[in-house]
Amino acid sequence: MLGATVFNIIITMLCFLAMLVIYSYVFFPRLPEESIAWALPVIFVLSIVASIFIYRAVIKLLMKKVDMEKYFDPIFSRRPPPRRS
Repeated sequence: MLGATVFNIIITMLCFLAMLVIYSYVFFPRLPEESIAWALPVIFVLSIVASIFIYRAVIKLLMKKVDMEKYFDPIFSRRPPPRRS
């Protein structure tokens, strides 16, 4: 769980930096200097959204290769069957 959280934070930071570099070289020379005021919040939100999609894709790929119930069974136990009256 801790590893997944750290992975998600790293992915978010990398997405933010990548989008900031793209903005700096592609859009900033063509837009007025005041555009940085709205660009940073937009880049921040887009980096969070992108990291969510990347994280979900990586988790799906990992779940296909690794049996999660084998490793996380003690943490997330199955629900007991309902009692019959």
